[in-house]
Amino acid sequence: MFHTILIANRGEIACRIISTCKQLGIRSVAVFSDVDASALHVQLADEAVNIGEAEPEKSYLNISAIIQAAKATGAQAIHPGYGFLAESEAFALACAESQLVFIGPPASAIAAMGNKSAAKALMEEAGVPLVPGYHGNEQHPDFLSRAAVEIGFPVLIKASSGGGGKGMRIVEDVDTFNDALLSCQREAQSSFGNDHVLLERYLAKPRHIEIQVFADEHGNIVHLHERDCSVQRRHQKVIEEAPAPGISHTQREAMGAAAIAAARAVNYVGAGTVEFICESDGSFYFMEMNTRLQVEHPVTEQITGLDLVEWQLRVAAGFPLPLTQKQIAVNGHAFEARIYAENPDNQFLPSIGMIRQLVFPLHERFTHGEVRVDSGIREGDVISPFYDPMIAKLIVHGPDRDSALAALSNALGQTHIQGLHTNVRFLQRLANDTAFAEADLDTGLIARRESQLFPDTPKLTPEALAIAALTRLAEQGFYSNQHTESWVEDPWDNTDGWRLSGRWKQQLQFSAGDQSYPVTLHHQDGRWQCEDRPLQWQTHLTTYGYLIHLQLAQHLLNARVYVDHHQYHFELLDKHYELTFDDPVQQSHHHRETETGSLTAPMPGKVLSIAIKAGDVVKSGQILLILEAMKMEHAIQSPHEGRVAELFYSVGDQVDEGAELLALEQTEK
Repeated sequence: MFHTILIANRGEIACRIISTCKQLGIRSVAVFSDVDASALHVQLADEAVNIGEAEPEKSYLNISAIIQAAKATGAQAIHPGYGFLAESEAFALACAESQLVFIGPPASAIAAMGNKSAAKALMEEAGVPLVPGYHGNEQHPDFLSRAAVEIGFPVLIKASSGGGGKGMRIVEDVDTFNDALLSCQREAQSSFGNDHVLLERYLAKPRHIEIQVFADEHGNIVHLHERDCSVQRRHQKVIEEAPAPGISHTQREAMGAAAIAAARAVNYVGAGTVEFICESDGSFYFMEMNTRLQVEHPVTEQITGLDLVEWQLRVAAGFPLPLTQKQIAVNGHAFEARIYAENPDNQFLPSIGMIRQLVFPLHERFTHGEVRVDSGIREGDVISPFYDPMIAKLIVHGPDRDSALAALSNALGQTHIQGLHTNVRFLQRLANDTAFAEADLDTGLIARRESQLFPDTPKLTPEALAIAALTRLAEQGFYSNQHTESWVEDPWDNTDGWRLSGRWKQQLQFSAGDQSYPVTLHHQDGRWQCEDRPLQWQTHLTTYGYLIHLQLAQHLLNARVYVDHHQYHFELLDKHYELTFDDPVQQSHHHRETETGSLTAPMPGKVLSIAIKAGDVVKSGQILLILEAMKMEHAIQSPHEGRVAELFYSVGDQVDEGAELLALEQTEK
């Protein structure tokens, strides 16, 4: 076994690998960029090396800097994690040339599967079923457009060197094909340095099911069963589970055999994932093979009881696979929910900023347990625009799917993150969705269930307003409806709410979305009333807010209120509320002025292209410019007809969320 391993990655996967190294007594070396100097993976490792500036090209994608760091620290091997250089043929070759073990497949296997067009031809020879499409080298737009017509719409344009949902577009008709092609090629070039694409027939209501495979240098290949990764947004996975529900034994065996055949066709070694697209009739087609460990590998670990990183290290050190196919059993059911810094209500656009509050349920870290959290983020960390906005992976395990799903919903309900937009509440709605609970799964589930998953802001109930009012009272020092007598030397120091006139009235106002809600509180004889309803309650101060027990008639309501400045977040009767206390003093000092006709950035990012110039007359819906953030493109469209009065940024400029991009004068009608 190795004595020192360098981890050429960051975030939760780096922390995960370091954790396994510690268990095996292996010394770990972390690498980090300038902005990651205080990151968790840096502090967990035995040693850490700065490899460059924040931009991935100058740090985590800098092969020479990583090789140099490995040599300087005496590392024997390099684990690439997933993402960045994990599927880089050049990196695997550079490791070999420097006599460093690359903990991954041979460079030849990476090359064979890295080009999706060539991989599909190879899979066809190996007898693995393929989706009808075009996988050739001809890339002229006219040729590809004609090929798409022959395949039949809708078609999927996919970057040949892609992954993670980047460089993919669904096209419904020939009229929109060329624009989608250009956008896909730009994103592919930016993300992978290669704008080559392939075309596939887009299947109606498909499921995305993948098989985890493992191979050693001694010719042994096994699969560790399947995962269902159908629930996606932007072609990226949201919730994964294992095993896949509703799959017959015959189909499971056929997919496992096809996955092993795919790995054997490229002389594979190490951990890999063979991904299939499946139809309701049981037919399945090869999509791609990811020549690395996947983000969702923990669900496989939970149902098999295995440490897949440990398997990677042992295989890379030359040991045979620890188990045979017959010895790999399935135990129970597991889910993984990816917690991202993103705004589901704004097309899942990434969000950046500091995490001011971070609360997870009681959990295990990187190991087996009913609830497990894999994360490289801590409270106070900043999500930057340079890297993937994942905050954590919340993994649960249960004896069956129903119990595991209940555990997932409960764990998400106990998760609270404040300081930026996250998808936690969306994930909770998804976990509680009827279609998801019934395993009515396909890659279009989120779009299909849009009205259920993106409901209107819940109407504030009297109970919710009472909880908000009690939170405000707690901030003033009142923790129950009963006043407890206490001796004070100066009566003016007494905070019991006593008034000479008898009744103390407080007029409060809260807001949720664009709605305002006034609340009237009265206090007399040590007791409080809310809108003339007597309140019986107790409040306990917690780390982030208050735990409130409210008695209304025969019902006892409990709410844990998280407080961030004047924002109150709490769950009540299976609904999540986000209220803001409208402080009249604070409001008098903060006025946001809006300029008519300005367009603002919906997310922080870089101006990728500008399609107009000052003085141009534009139509409603016309694309004005394109922003790029975290390797994703977002088109800024004109909200109405008008004339471009001024551009405030140029191509290549970085912009903040909410920054004014241009001034648009509305034309007279």
